[in-house]
Amino acid sequence: MDQTIERSPDAHRGFRVQAPLVDSFSCYCKVDSGLRTVAGVSKFVPGSKLCIQPDINPRAHRRKSSRRERLRVQPPLLPGLPDDLAIACLIRVPRAEHNKLRLVCKRWYRLLAGNFFYSLRKSLGMAEEWVYVIKRDRDGHTSWHAFDPTYQLWQPLPPVPGEYSEALGFGCAVLSGCHLYLFGGKDPNKGSVRRVVFYSARTNKWHRAPDMLRKRHFFGSCVINNCLYVAGGECEGLRRTLCSAEVYDPNRNRWSFIADMSTAMVPFIGVVYDGKWFLKGLGSHREVQCEAYDLQTNSWGPVNDEMVTGWRNPSICMNGRLYASDCPDGCKLKVYNESENRWNRFIDSKVHLGSSRALEAAALVPLNGKLFGSV
Repeated sequence: MDQTIERSPDAHRGFRVQAPLVDSFSCYCKVDSGLRTVAGVSKFVPGSKLCIQPDINPRAHRRKSSRRERLRVQPPLLPGLPDDLAIACLIRVPRAEHNKLRLVCKRWYRLLAGNFFYSLRKSLGMAEEWVYVIKRDRDGHTSWHAFDPTYQLWQPLPPVPGEYSEALGFGCAVLSGCHLYLFGGKDPNKGSVRRVVFYSARTNKWHRAPDMLRKRHFFGSCVINNCLYVAGGECEGLRRTLCSAEVYDPNRNRWSFIADMSTAMVPFIGVVYDGKWFLKGLGSHREVQCEAYDLQTNSWGPVNDEMVTGWRNPSICMNGRLYASDCPDGCKLKVYNESENRWNRFIDSKVHLGSSRALEAAALVPLNGKLFGSV
């Protein structure tokens, strides 16, 4: 900040101190770079005021109110109640009504879109688990629906982004407990893609995420430690089976390569068990291959034990035990006995969904401590 002392047109009046342009009316006496003290000013400018008031800079911007100041003037979440009591009321509203809560006002929308609201529901045992199911109509278009097991209700999700309305061979997974990811796949017009999108249960909207590092479709995928892993598959542009693998970390919001598989593979089944990711599929020459990825050593290795023998139907690990469908429609379950290295018959629901040859279970899903099969 510069200050000048100029000669007054009236010589008998001596010197006039020209104050600089500043943003406020604060005193400038102790800021002068040339005259360090008020005493110095009085020495060179006899009879002048000891306090020099600067002129206001007309280009100075008005200071924006801070976030804390804006929060002070915000209306309460619920009139007549402090916000902590209002939140205690809102977290008890069933999840099926949350879409309506978001429409009440901006404060409610921001509350439900943030981490605090659902983290509090989870810590208090109020979290509600839903099942998300994909459906493809006769025209080949896909849509997603959510099932509320508590109230036995189905709710449609917003339409999927256009690139996934007709895609095939893409992966899907849930991260952070509230984000449904769709990734990769084969577009009927563009071929294999790297695109990644996700649906947020907190905002009820679809969002973009960083693209995968490789184009691929009909690949294997899993979630370990809230990170998304993909491996193998095909890439139409390259006309070959892939052996590459990569991982997405939502905290860093980026993809990274991991060790390649020993052989290229198009997986048709996979499961995470005992700290390893098992994949079984067809190799480049249509031979059956099975490999396991060790997260600790970042390495793949072949698997030839009894666990993978005859293993084709959907599998899942729950409470440290490995379960697999023992019937194409998922009505029977078997459990893997690690000590004996063999599969044992576990349960038969005796509820066949029509002909087992016509219907095939697509997945086994854990929900509220139970296993559900979808077809």
